Amino acid sequence: MMSALKTELAEKINAIAGVSQTVFEGKNGEFVSFVFKDKEFAHFHGDTIIDLRLTKKVIASEGLQHPTNSQSHPTRSPKAPWIELEFTNKKQMQVVLAYVKQALEQIK
Repeated sequence: MMSALKTELAEKINAIAGVSQTVFEGKNGEFVSFVFKDKEFAHFHGDTIIDLRLTKKVIASEGLQHPTNSQSHPTRSPKAPWIELEFTNKKQMQVVLAYVKQALEQIK
């Protein structure tokens, strides 16, 4: 069962034209991912982390840093096109949603 904030974020992402959601059971429970133009661009890790394919260029230009304490991707390269973003309140959720929209703009 998703937290209220995660549910709200998922609903907002699903409301974007062309986005579809996939839910399946993984080894650590339910796994929710999002697809646009046949490409996965985001998935959740737990109730407060979204892993977003934002591209290396956007991650660098936004000054985002890969979390050093990542439980899901502890060995991810700092030059990876994916970034884990935490959202624990509505303000952070709005920031994440803006990055989601930026990520979609990068998909050709």
